Amino acid sequence: MNGIAGRAGVDLAILPRGTGRDFVRTYGIPHRLGDALRTARDGPTREIDLGRATFRSWRGEAAETYFANIASAGMSGAIAKRANESSKVLGGKVSYFWATFAVFARWRSSELTVTVGDESRRGRMHDVVVANGRYFGGGMMICPEAEPDDGLFDVLLIGDLTKRDLLLTLPKTYSGKHLPHPKAERLRGSTVEIDASKPLPVELDGEHPGTTPARFELVPRALRLRVPS
Repeated sequence: MNGIAGRAGVDLAILPRGTGRDFVRTYGIPHRLGDALRTARDGPTREIDLGRATFRSWRGEAAETYFANIASAGMSGAIAKRANESSKVLGGKVSYFWATFAVFARWRSSELTVTVGDESRRGRMHDVVVANGRYFGGGMMICPEAEPDDGLFDVLLIGDLTKRDLLLTLPKTYSGKHLPHPKAERLRGSTVEIDASKPLPVELDGEHPGTTPARFELVPRALRLRVPS
């Protein structure tokens, strides 16, 4: 995706063979190989937005890359790292679900400053999710109203959760029924800046390339994607 972003006349077609398959869920790209091949060959093209992320690499250097689905900063970066380093023999959903509880048991919220467009928020948070698509974590519909071609990110600020909050809310994320929530706030904007009192892990489309401070900028209609008719 980073290699073809913005290149005229190049379409991306996806055969979903991974464990999470979160990116394709937003577009209804089928999981069955034959149906996915037909979509790749005959499906119409949809122009979608991308995100451009600037962050600090693990080596401490400034880094920049595109993401297509969801970025985040905070606990979900640590969860992605643990899930990627564990066995996925039971599938992405189960590995991410258990990684969430394992990380949460030792995680402490941090003092974050988040700026979305002209709006700023400061407080103790577990996570900030910057969504172009709707799903992450092996099927969690974390931002049910996100549209990947509307020129705006859906940004979810997740506050200082308790263990009870997590137990009651996490199962609802798989159906997108976790919002509204008293400890979450949804903002929308084309730019997002995140800084923290200490560096927090950044997650980009399931990878964990570095830490905050981070900036996310929406790049409109930068990728051509083959989708079902």
